[in-house]
Amino acid sequence: MALTDVWFLLIAILWTGYFVLEGFDFGVGALLRVLGRDDTDRRIMINTIGPVWDGNEVWLIVAGGATFAAFPEWYATLFSGFYLALLLILVALIGRGVAFEYRGKVDTPQWRARWDRVIVACSITPALLWGVAFGNIVGGVPLDADHEFVGSLLTLLHPYALLGGLTTLLLFLLHGAVFLSLKTDGDIRTRARALAVRLGFGAVPVAAAFLLWTWFDHGADVVTAVLGPAAAAALVGGILATRAGREGWGFTLTAGTIVAATAFLFTALYPDVLPSTIDPAFSLTTTNASSTPYTLTIMTWVAAVMTPIVLLYQGWTYWVFRQRISRAHIPSSPAPAEEHA
Repeated sequence: MALTDVWFLLIAILWTGYFVLEGFDFGVGALLRVLGRDDTDRRIMINTIGPVWDGNEVWLIVAGGATFAAFPEWYATLFSGFYLALLLILVALIGRGVAFEYRGKVDTPQWRARWDRVIVACSITPALLWGVAFGNIVGGVPLDADHEFVGSLLTLLHPYALLGGLTTLLLFLLHGAVFLSLKTDGDIRTRARALAVRLGFGAVPVAAAFLLWTWFDHGADVVTAVLGPAAAAALVGGILATRAGREGWGFTLTAGTIVAATAFLFTALYPDVLPSTIDPAFSLTTTNASSTPYTLTIMTWVAAVMTPIVLLYQGWTYWVFRQRISRAHIPSSPAPAEEHA
C-alpha cells in the first residue's frame, strides 16, 4: 500500500472517530430543550457530555491537520471552495463551547434559557452542515483545470448534499438520544429511550436513501456491497436494542452505523479526494493532491507513536466517567444571595 493510500485511510479513520464521538455530543445538545423539561434535566444532559465533548473535538482538529499535511491541494481547494459553509460550522462550534461555559455563570432562568438556545442551534448547525459538506465531497464539485472551485455557496446546496445533511442530522440525533438513555437514569432515561425509537423511524429511510443514491452514482463493488447493508442492519439493530432497554448494545450499534456509513462514503470516494463535475480529469486524487513521500514518511512515524497514546488516554477518560447520572447527582442551584455570601 502506498503512503498516499495509508494517509487516505488514516484521514477516513479520523473522520469516522469524530462523527461517532462528536455525533452523540451534537445529538445531546440538539435535544436539550426537547428532553430537558426543566433546568435539572438540562443539567443532567450537559453533564453526560461535559467531561468529553472538548476531547471529542480533537478528532476534528487532527483530521484537518492531517489533511493539510498529507494532501495540501485537497485542503486548499476544500477550505477555499467551502469557505462560507466551514465558517458557519466553526462559528457554531465556538458558540457551543462558549454556551457550555457561560450557561451557569448567572443563576437566572432567562440567562440559562438564552444559552440553552445557543447550545441547540450550535449543535444542529454542524450536524447538518457536515453532511452537506461530505455530500459535496463524495458527489463532486465544479473544479477547473487548476483544481480551483468555480461554484458558489448555492452550488453546494443541491438535493444529494442536502439529503446528506438530513442524514447526518437524524443519525446524530438518534445517536445522542441513545447515549442519553445509556448515561442517565430515571424519567429522562425513559423519555430518551422512547425518543430514540421515534427518531429511528425517520433515520432509517433517510439514511437508506442517501446510501442507495451514493451507491448508484458511484457503482457497486465488494466493499460497498458489504458496508451498505451493514450500516442498515446496525441502525435497525440499535433501535431495537434501545427499545428493549439494552442501551449498551443500542449505543454500540448506532456507533457501528456511523462507522459503516462513513467507511461507505470514503470507499465510494477513493481514489478521488474531491471529484470534479466539470471533467473527471480535473479531479483531485490521492496522487495529485498529496505531499512528498518524505513528508508522508515522517508523518507516518509520528502517527504510529502518538495515535496509541491518544486512544489510550481518551479511552481512560470514558472509563472514569462511565457512571449513569440522575437527578440525585445534580446539586440545587444556589440562590443569588448565597452566591455572594
